[in-house]
Amino acid sequence: MSSHREAPEISKDPVADSTDVYAFVSPDAPDTVTLIANYIPLQNPAGGPNFYEFGDDVLYEIHIDNDGDGRADVSYQFRFTTRMRTPGCFLYNTGPIRTLDSRNWNRYQTYRLTRVDYDGRRTELGRDLTSPPCNIGPLSTPDYPALARQAVHPVGRGRKVFAGQRAEGFYVDLGAIFDLGDLRPFQNLHNQYGMSVFTQPAPGVNTTKELNVHTLALQVPISELTRDGRRSRDAMDPRATIGVWTTASRRQARIIQDGRGEDSEHGPFVQVSRLGNPLFNEVLVPLGEKDHWNALPPSDDKRFATYVAHPELAALLPGLYPGVFPHLDAYNRSGKSRADLLAILLTGIPKGVVPGFQNNTGTTQADMLRLNTAIPPTASPNILGLIGGDPAGFPNGRRVFDDVVTVELRAIAGATLPLVDPTFTPDAAANAVTDGLTPADVTNPYLTTFPYLGVPYDGYHYPPN
Repeated sequence: MSSHREAPEISKDPVADSTDVYAFVSPDAPDTVTLIANYIPLQNPAGGPNFYEFGDDVLYEIHIDNDGDGRADVSYQFRFTTRMRTPGCFLYNTGPIRTLDSRNWNRYQTYRLTRVDYDGRRTELGRDLTSPPCNIGPLSTPDYPALARQAVHPVGRGRKVFAGQRAEGFYVDLGAIFDLGDLRPFQNLHNQYGMSVFTQPAPGVNTTKELNVHTLALQVPISELTRDGRRSRDAMDPRATIGVWTTASRRQARIIQDGRGEDSEHGPFVQVSRLGNPLFNEVLVPLGEKDHWNALPPSDDKRFATYVAHPELAALLPGLYPGVFPHLDAYNRSGKSRADLLAILLTGIPKGVVPGFQNNTGTTQADMLRLNTAIPPTASPNILGLIGGDPAGFPNGRRVFDDVVTVELRAIAGATLPLVDPTFTPDAAANAVTDGLTPADVTNPYLTTFPYLGVPYDGYHYPPN
């Protein structure tokens, strides 16, 4: 998670595996929205001699729905082309890479960025845009921040784009969570299946620490994304809210050339991966449906709503932590639907639930990040977003540093149920449950400017001491 290796088939295809989606009003350019989609999970920085890269055979897209039907009204497409300067050399680079056009850089990628409107109209925003190299080490990439800055390309009308390697900004204790739902800060309360392995709580461990991802990042004017082409400053204006998700698609047929070590792709593009809200497919959709979910548009998510209304993890928590969640257990046994989760994840939160806030997109149930673009960035952000009193954060879009694991754990545990059912009193643990991590567990810090994710970790210094 957030969506790293979240379904059986896409786990075999990391180049097309979307890991995280972020959408937020840019803190340093508040008339714009920053859209980020990450791919290629869990990258070992010392991944030579064939370092990580986007797929030339993958169509990457970031989609925006601005009329609430769960279908794209605006899409940004990325298509990559890999080139080699010296095919007879086995090395990725033959000397220090100081500029994006360095002759020392052997294998490099360029890309084309295209905007597609709801009516199919296509506008090419940029071509032959260069991605930066991977961060190899102090001899090969001696000033990586400078290289990355060269790869931030203006593409007209106040837009910026970046496509390349960044530090993984999502922090999560995968090792504990997928060890039968263990949360280290509360592991002594776990039923432990009678084994008595843990007698004391322990701090969380960031499984993604000092790993990298490949990032598609766009900064575009808000007026380019809204349904009527304007920026509303009224948070109660339904036209201010957009839905955001990413997809990756491959050609329908692949032919492997016998004896040549090459293949070719044919036919129309077919969606093989998508991601909107963090952890949706990972935690809520059952194993037998995950590949199916990845192939569908958000507009079809009504068929998965039952897994949101009656989440398996909410049913498991009282058994995994005996006596800790009695109120949640009683609510589960009542058979009532989780209207709070349905709103947060599938329709957005309507007016009147949280004072002064809404990010509702209507009645269509669709998994999308919903961002109310009329809510400005806050000077003192809270990593718990809306439940921490900060409406500029998740689930109002998602910032790179938001603690989405804690927010979603607490929501599933019942912390948000009183918003829709005032008769429900959350268990004391519901507002305390966490995997025990914060942005302090990310070694390379987030940036305060585009593309916001930190400098990728270099291979020379990996693994960390």
